[in-house]
Amino acid sequence: MTRFDPATDPRAFRGALGAFATGVCIVTTRSPEGAPVGITANSFASVSLDPPLVLWSPARASSRFELFAAAPRFAIHVLRHDQHPLSTAFTRDADPGIDWDEGIDGLPLLPEALAVFEAVAEARHPAGDHDIVVGRVIAARLERGQPLVFQHGAYGTFAALEGGSPPEG
Repeated sequence: MTRFDPATDPRAFRGALGAFATGVCIVTTRSPEGAPVGITANSFASVSLDPPLVLWSPARASSRFELFAAAPRFAIHVLRHDQHPLSTAFTRDADPGIDWDEGIDGLPLLPEALAVFEAVAEARHPAGDHDIVVGRVIAARLERGQPLVFQHGAYGTFAALEGGSPPEG
């Protein structure tokens, strides 16, 4: 194992962070003009069950940062293993031309996501080159299936260890 200083070797730091496998999410909201928009993220985490809180962290360098950092409502969609093309599409385009569903108060929702969390923004915290956005979950949905996983710059799927039971799907 090689030790390094993340402040002077950001490339190695990014590589070490890539060792942590994450799920892949798309966060959606509406623009000030009312258009549905989305962005791919893997910085999603649960915060609290009571009250039901989640967080995600938009990058300040993103062209969509201001829109998402100021959004009063948003939805976080956990993607299924076969939705990697959708993840890639949202890294390039805020609306890649999909058919949207509607959630509470017209929040744009992606059909067929593995899980969806509709949230009201509760807190925002600057954190280096990202912001931490905490949302109170006001509605959630769960489907059966396998999640899309991301590690070391590549998409993959989940495989349960012996004795484990993966979600049905």
